[in-house]
Amino acid sequence: MTAAAPPMRQTLRWRLLVLCCVVAFGQLMDIAGAQNRTTNATATTDPLEARAVNAMFQRWGISATNNWNISGELCSGVAIDDTEISILNPGIKCNCTYNNRTTCHITALRVQALDVSGPIPDELSNLTYMDDLNLGQNYLTGQIPAFIGKLNRMQYLNFGENALSGVIPRELGLLTDLRSLSFNINNFSGPLPSELGNLSRLGNIYIDSSGVSGPIPPTFANLTSLENVWASDIELTGSIPDFIGNWSKLIQLLADVHFSSSVLLSIIFIACNTPFHYVNRKLQGNSFQGPIPPSFSGLTSLNDLRISELSDGISSLDFLRNMTSLTTLDLSFNNLRGRIPDSLFNHRVLTNLYLGNNQFTGALPSLKSPSLRNIDLSYNELSGSLPSWVGSRTYSYSSFAINCGGLQIRSSDQIIYEMDNEALGPATYYVTGTGRWAVSNVGLPVDSDSPQYQSSTLSQITNTFDLGLFQTARISAGSLRYYGLGLENGNYIVRLQFAEIIIRGTRSWRSIGRRVFDIYVQGNLEVKDFDIAREANGTLLRAVVREFNVQVSENYIEIHLFWAGKGTCCTPTIDTYGPLISAISATRDSVPSVSNNPPGGKRNRTGLIVGISVAVVAASLLSLVAAAYHVSWRRKSQKNFEDKELLGLDVRPYTFSYAELKTATDDFNLTNKLGEGGFGPVYKGTLEDGRVVAVKQLSVASRQGKTQFLAEIATISAVQHRNLVKLYGCCIEGDKRLLVYEYLENKSLGLNYAYIG
Repeated sequence: MTAAAPPMRQTLRWRLLVLCCVVAFGQLMDIAGAQNRTTNATATTDPLEARAVNAMFQRWGISATNNWNISGELCSGVAIDDTEISILNPGIKCNCTYNNRTTCHITALRVQALDVSGPIPDELSNLTYMDDLNLGQNYLTGQIPAFIGKLNRMQYLNFGENALSGVIPRELGLLTDLRSLSFNINNFSGPLPSELGNLSRLGNIYIDSSGVSGPIPPTFANLTSLENVWASDIELTGSIPDFIGNWSKLIQLLADVHFSSSVLLSIIFIACNTPFHYVNRKLQGNSFQGPIPPSFSGLTSLNDLRISELSDGISSLDFLRNMTSLTTLDLSFNNLRGRIPDSLFNHRVLTNLYLGNNQFTGALPSLKSPSLRNIDLSYNELSGSLPSWVGSRTYSYSSFAINCGGLQIRSSDQIIYEMDNEALGPATYYVTGTGRWAVSNVGLPVDSDSPQYQSSTLSQITNTFDLGLFQTARISAGSLRYYGLGLENGNYIVRLQFAEIIIRGTRSWRSIGRRVFDIYVQGNLEVKDFDIAREANGTLLRAVVREFNVQVSENYIEIHLFWAGKGTCCTPTIDTYGPLISAISATRDSVPSVSNNPPGGKRNRTGLIVGISVAVVAASLLSLVAAAYHVSWRRKSQKNFEDKELLGLDVRPYTFSYAELKTATDDFNLTNKLGEGGFGPVYKGTLEDGRVVAVKQLSVASRQGKTQFLAEIATISAVQHRNLVKLYGCCIEGDKRLLVYEYLENKSLGLNYAYIG
């Protein structure tokens, strides 16, 4: 028997074997490379396809780049190497493995954002090997030809952001290998063809602002591979299909809908080079009927859900219970009722919570998750005490003027428009140091990593003597509110000034965008589907002014600009949509009786806002480390006052929280004690806005009951006298009752606080 080789000799044998394998592999690669070079050197573009591309490029007035079409051979250079078609424009990709490697067929064509115009060329029908066609962001007109259905190798098809019209051809349903389909932002009409339900491999569909209408075909139940669905700003009708809940691969559902009597839900697809693996769903600007199907609870991978403008659709939020991956939830403007589940405030990953303009009731939870950064609970019917993460502040005022998004400027009619260039976020507010006005923004642009809420231009604006007012603007991706605070009651003239400085140009894909939003003043819908460019009669960079007569009865004006899902969303950039305004002013229509000078006080700015609560004499801006939480004074008084008799007073006082007065008086420190009457002590305090006040703390053991307390409020609120201090408001929380008076220095305690008791 042969002895075993020593270990060192075995090691050497293995090394020699590995070396031989490496050499052999290298030789094989050299042979393969030689074959490829031979193929590249000998293979030529199919003549019919070459003539088709040359004819189209000539008609469009464009030329091949110098890194393909080398020496007149289309399939050369980067057209046949590993370069991605996404970086070639105009560009083609070829496959040269046909007919014993002697023929190259064109498999991809990209002519994007080059403003080519005219109908879709018939020559495309000759490119039968093509699997990727991108003609997006041009100015193509006419219909999508039926022959597109014969290009049965097609996987990626983009006609988005053009000026195409007519009906969507049912022949698209023949492209059964299609993975992505875009025909958004066009001028189509008619319904979605039921044949599109044959596209079972479809992962992305972008039909927003396309012009199609009607119900979602039942055949769409077959589209279970969908990941990205964009269908905003189209008139989809009928009930929200239950089968949408079976599109289990969806990760993002954006459903800001727009309804009148019916529920509006839309599905939006991005046609702006969204990667295939990115999952997105958006339902906006349609005419669906609700409710949201319970099957939506099966969308467990969803991370972005947006539904709005439902008039009668959702009675319960139970469908959210399994959505543990949600990072953004927007159910604003839906008339939703009931309590907000505490679990939403303590969700593991939820970052953005927008529930404004509903009819939610109940109290806010005492705790919230640190990951929850943006919250909008504005305009609901919430009750109970505000949690510790909410603070408050009060202001009082006459006229105001704002240069939205810009610096202070004096107009040609000598009105000073105050500066408004504070950096806002997706759910933040800003209030001026004088408390004359405030602005709040709620809205997170879809798929924008660095959202912008201001815009500017150096272009000349026509139809105005005040160029500076229109070269800046405040913009929002959802809801933009301006408030005039503490105004003298009476009649006002509100002027809103606009100029479209972003969507510009003619006969270009950059010019086909449409900015559409609604204008509310004092809660009333004044202008629906307002379009700045249309108001300017299509004239570029033209100033537009709208005036409204407004009656102020509770000392404030609210101007609300709201995007209801109408108009385009992604042209010329991914976040070009929503309200845009250049300047605002409000003036009395008669001689005011107040000085209009700002009071003393200090500026208060918290990171994010809970909301705006309007009182009788002043507006209270409640700050949360999150977003907008608005409860109108009437709603707040009905929910927060345990003593309902306050509602029967002719003159209703502003209400302070006990925590606010405790802070103002340094926890009712004895050093701040001014004296004590028969019903309790009086303390000196400083409110958050800098006002010095006298706080009367009604003793629980005192003989002054509810009747006397109400009488004191009613009397001081109704009577003005030089020896009678002003009543700023009161506080009723549990068994605590306090009155807050104006503090007058060096005056007799008994004289000035006649009702201290």
